[in-house]
Amino acid sequence: MSDDIDSMVEERLSVFDDEPDLNDWVEVMCGAAMAVLGIFHLIEPGELVDENIMRWFAAAVVAAGAVWAGHGLKDMAVKEVRRSIAILDMSENSDVGPNHGLIRDVLLNPETYREFLLSAYETAWEDGVITEQELNELKSFQTALGISDEDAARMNVEAAMKSAAKDGEITEDEKSMIKIAAKEADMDEDEAVETAKKKAKKGKSKK
Repeated sequence: MSDDIDSMVEERLSVFDDEPDLNDWVEVMCGAAMAVLGIFHLIEPGELVDENIMRWFAAAVVAAGAVWAGHGLKDMAVKEVRRSIAILDMSENSDVGPNHGLIRDVLLNPETYREFLLSAYETAWEDGVITEQELNELKSFQTALGISDEDAARMNVEAAMKSAAKDGEITEDEKSMIKIAAKEADMDEDEAVETAKKKAKKGKSKK
C-alpha cells in the first residue's frame, strides 16, 4: 500500500480515536503472564499461605489474566476489521483500477451479462432508433463485459427485430432499421427482415 493511500486510511480511522496498538500488545502480554503465573500456583501453591486459599487466588489470577489478554486481542481484531472496511470502501469508491469483483462475476456468469447487454439494446430500440448517446453507453457496457464487436452487432440485430415485431407488423422504417443493423453485423439483410416478420406473425397469433 502506498504512503498516500495509507495516510488516507489512517485519516478515516482517526474518527474512532483508538489508543495506540502498543497498549493492546501490553494487555495481551500482561494477561498471558498473569494466566501463566496463576496456573503455576494452581499446580504448586507453595507454603506461604494455606494451599486451598492459594489455589482460589491463583484461579482468580488466571481468570483475570485471560480476560485482560482477551480484551487486548479483541481490540486488535476490531481495529483490523475497521481497517479492512475502510480500505474496501475506498476501493469501491475509487475510479482508479478495475473492479475485480465485477470481473470475477462476469467470468463466472457470462450468459447473465450477455442477456443484460441484449436487454440494454432492446431498451434502446424501444423508440425505434438508437441515438449516439445510447450507442456510446452500449459500447461501454460491451467493453466492460468483454463482449466482441461481432457478438454485440448480432445482439443489436436481434434487439432491432424484437422491437420491430412487438406490435405484430413490420413497417418500412423498421425494415430499414433492421437492414442497417444486419449490414453492420455482416448478416443477410433480407433474411433478418424475414426473421423479424416471422416473429411479428408469431406475436400477433398469440394475441
